[in-house]
Amino acid sequence: MKKFYKASLAAGLMVLLSSAVVLAQTTISGKVTDASSGEGLAGVNIIVKGRVIGTISDSDGNYSLKSNDSPPLTLAFSFVGYKTFEVEVNDANTTGLDVKLEEQTVLGQEVVISASRMEESIMQSPVSIEKMDILQVQNTPSDNYYKGLANLKGVDVTTSSINFQIVNARGFNSTGNTRFVQLTDGMDTQAPALNFPIGNLNGPSELDVESVEFIPGAASALYGPNAFNGILLVNSKSPFDYQGLSAFAKFGMNHFGDSDLNSDGTKIGPGKPKPMQEYAIRYAKAFNNKFAFKIAFSYSKATDWYGTNLQDKNASLKPSGLSSNPGSDEVHAFGDEVATNLGLVGLDPGFQSKMQQAGLSNYLPYLATGGTVSRTPYKEQYLVDYGAKNLKANIGLHYRLTDKLELLYNLNYGAGTSVYTGAQRYSLRNFNIQQHKVELRGDNFFLRAYATLENSGDSYIADLTGVLVNRAWKDDNTWFGTYAGTYLGTLAALQGGSPAAPTIAQQEQAHAAARAAADAGRFLPGSAEFNNAQANARKDVIPNGALFDDKTALYHFEGQYNFKNQIKFMDVMVGASYRLYDLNSNGTIFADTAGNNITIQEVGAYVQASKKVLSDKVKLTGSLRYDKNENFNGLINPRLSAVISPTPNQNFRVAFQSGFRNPTTQGQHIDLDVLSARLLGGLPQYAKAYNVFQNAYTVTSAQQYAAVVAQKAGQGSYSGSNAGLAIGDPEALSKLVPVTGAAPVKPEKIKSIEVGYKGLVGDKLLVDVAYYFNSYNDFITQLIMRQSAGPLDLTATTPTEQNIRNASTMLNPGKDENGRQNTYSVYTNLNKTVTAQGVALGLDYSLVKGYRIGANYNWNRLNKQLGDGYLAEFNTPEHKYNITFGNRKLTDRIGFNVAYRWQTAFTWESTFAIGKVPAVGVFDAQVSYRVKPMKSTFKIGGSDLFNKRYVLNYGGPTLGAIYYISITFDQLMN
Repeated sequence: MKKFYKASLAAGLMVLLSSAVVLAQTTISGKVTDASSGEGLAGVNIIVKGRVIGTISDSDGNYSLKSNDSPPLTLAFSFVGYKTFEVEVNDANTTGLDVKLEEQTVLGQEVVISASRMEESIMQSPVSIEKMDILQVQNTPSDNYYKGLANLKGVDVTTSSINFQIVNARGFNSTGNTRFVQLTDGMDTQAPALNFPIGNLNGPSELDVESVEFIPGAASALYGPNAFNGILLVNSKSPFDYQGLSAFAKFGMNHFGDSDLNSDGTKIGPGKPKPMQEYAIRYAKAFNNKFAFKIAFSYSKATDWYGTNLQDKNASLKPSGLSSNPGSDEVHAFGDEVATNLGLVGLDPGFQSKMQQAGLSNYLPYLATGGTVSRTPYKEQYLVDYGAKNLKANIGLHYRLTDKLELLYNLNYGAGTSVYTGAQRYSLRNFNIQQHKVELRGDNFFLRAYATLENSGDSYIADLTGVLVNRAWKDDNTWFGTYAGTYLGTLAALQGGSPAAPTIAQQEQAHAAARAAADAGRFLPGSAEFNNAQANARKDVIPNGALFDDKTALYHFEGQYNFKNQIKFMDVMVGASYRLYDLNSNGTIFADTAGNNITIQEVGAYVQASKKVLSDKVKLTGSLRYDKNENFNGLINPRLSAVISPTPNQNFRVAFQSGFRNPTTQGQHIDLDVLSARLLGGLPQYAKAYNVFQNAYTVTSAQQYAAVVAQKAGQGSYSGSNAGLAIGDPEALSKLVPVTGAAPVKPEKIKSIEVGYKGLVGDKLLVDVAYYFNSYNDFITQLIMRQSAGPLDLTATTPTEQNIRNASTMLNPGKDENGRQNTYSVYTNLNKTVTAQGVALGLDYSLVKGYRIGANYNWNRLNKQLGDGYLAEFNTPEHKYNITFGNRKLTDRIGFNVAYRWQTAFTWESTFAIGKVPAVGVFDAQVSYRVKPMKSTFKIGGSDLFNKRYVLNYGGPTLGAIYYISITFDQLMN
């Protein structure tokens, strides 16, 4: 890859040096003013249509443009908030070409690119699409533009961290969304080892965002793998079009009161409001409309939102009558993932001997009454780094080789600390991710190559850290042995030495005494011992420690060509791409140990044709794309659409399309020991390497088997020294469900039908409504199984030596005496069809004097659950609506914007936690004040204005109010 970039740079330099220097043939100058006020407009974009050449107006509205083409030429004058104006130039030396731009008051006049990968009116887009332009970015009611995406129709936003938001559409939301593609200036922003977008952690700052386009629904026909639920396209500002200096500073506060949401009644948080700060600066300059550069930096820092959920993930297993569950696994507390049934402790001959010496042998039959017990956890606040920060750098170098060709280089760099919720809670500490892009583009084509390089830094698993801190103090066998012995000793004391089935009250007292004894001397949070144990856990890589060591990279090449200059009777476009994943986790995630390099190659190609018929009132579009991942069969994905426009402002649309998502890099190649199981990719070589289907049983049935063994051990014929015979009990063994195999993982597929309408009523009311129906096949899932040490005879009617010997390894997850893991989780597919449907309705009304009100409603429903114990993970509220109201020019100086969002309660399902996300409604608001002599805008505002503590995903942090004040300076502010 390094050779490629050197070759690209050399080729670019050769083109620059070999470009012939010619005298400009056409010179045009003039002034651009506001039609109503007569004031000069700064920063107006002036381009020659059909070329890449252009310029902008200066601070007084004056402009001058030179072109190497002879007249006639068409100039297009555009500026956000104003109607685009075009004029034909026929004189090679044109001066005094003054233009007056009128404010755009008619809704729905935006031009979008992402829907068809070429420019078209948003009104005639063949699929649903939303756009946030530069004015909406600057005037969002949220505390930053990326969070403001939640106000768009059809958008679902969830939060893992104060600086890490995740965007989704049309169901199957998650905190690591591998069904959604986010592009920044054409670059996929996914973290290569995780395959999901990382929000805005390495995207442009608010100062450098020109627009955002959002397409809900499948888009694989044009964008390839993983464009399954939608596309988000973030466009940064060109240094040719947006020049000068701009800067931004924001100061705020959060954590107004700690929260007890989903806790045990304890308020959790930092104890007082915490400061937040964000700074950004951008500078861009063009030289002779030939070369331009931009450089932008931003830095933010805040105390992250706390995880306050102490609900028990094992609540359904709480013994009847007990006030609490001794085997609880709290959501935001870690270390209690390690658990065992006390009855199994009693099977250990060494423990039996100790109980005999203590005179407690007669109480062994009652050990199973203690049920499952988990180790005492540490709350998340002591294990996760809540010092959220984000440093970003964005650099652009643009050179116009000719009036028709532009060569550019872009760097996007992001680094910092955040928190991510996946199968576990991950503290992303001191990570960084960088993207480098080289692109050659013209009016009708582009060639693009970029690399994404990630470095996990000091990132670690919080859950595993809690487990390791506990074990640094006391190993599991000692802790559970102490607990079990104290449990029996307390029962004996309460019963006066006369063994009998314990009452609920006696069990409660025995559990309390047992935990106190087992935890005696435990490292306390904040102590030197705790801090040292935590530091040691973070030093070593998985599985001996909790640290990741990942530097996985992605390399992408693509090109697109539009035949608009060759074919006139219809629009035809073709494109192709190549992608390479270079896995580099040093064995901490994948099996990429020394000498075993792992790469994944993907290729794709597409063609699209569109034609207007019936007096241009019907636009027909067809797209077809072929994609091939080296590990899977090739896939063809079509899209067919029709837009019927009786008038330009009344548009009906219908579209059919298919999509797919490849198994992630982890879904293909993970090979990771997480102590309780080994996670394996779904490619056949991994199941073969570990022989996972030999003597394997579903983990659910293995847990049921262990529960029966624990219940029977010490009872009847299994009392005293015969307790171990319970391992071979026929009734217990009958619970086991064998697993003889599973199909290798393959891509998941979707077919989607959408119908919609977008139209204007009286130039003031914009109506946009869409209905979709999705059908999903080959759901990617994970099969979890546990192995016995050898063959089991499930038809035996009495305990046999073979069954006792071989089944003993199934009682708990872990490793045998040879260090071999007995529990495996393997990626595969579920052979079921699932359907979902939904409606999105948007209304925008332009009121008098610049007031604007908008409302949208979204309905999403999963028609059928997966069943059989599989998680659908639809994770989307059935009903949701947003209302916005604002006026960016209430006066010449004052503007405001207010938003209210509401959604129904829904169930959140994930491998980390399952639970209810309560219904919530929150207000965001901001007021801005423009000081023209200072070229600055002051803003004061708040998100979650009334500080309603809430969550957006079960297992995520508890959110609250943010209040802030900011100042933005723009050298070319009008």
